[in-house]
Amino acid sequence: MSIRRIETGERMSQTVVHGNTVYTAGQVARSAAGASVTDQTHTILDQLDALLTEAGTDKSKLISATIWISDMSTFNEMNAVWDAWVSPGNTPARACVEAKLASPDFTVEIAVIAAVD
Repeated sequence: MSIRRIETGERMSQTVVHGNTVYTAGQVARSAAGASVTDQTHTILDQLDALLTEAGTDKSKLISATIWISDMSTFNEMNAVWDAWVSPGNTPARACVEAKLASPDFTVEIAVIAAVD
């Protein structure tokens, strides 16, 4: 079974497609660093939409999501954006944890796994 890597760099690929499964790297809001949790979450979900499209799938095929937030007090703020984005009736298994992220400018990081038909 082949492996296809998308946006590959020296350290990691942004997306890996293996068989009928797509794995994304954790996405942070590079263009919205330092912005609100709401703005960073919107940016990340836009990035995920683009990566999933390039891999041949979309958010309706999500299997799993892992979300890291730097402050659990922003959980509801992040969820408001997530809930408006996620495909109704196709919600993935999900975990959300508080964690110190790579830079204090990032308050949210999201990685997903999706199926490809």
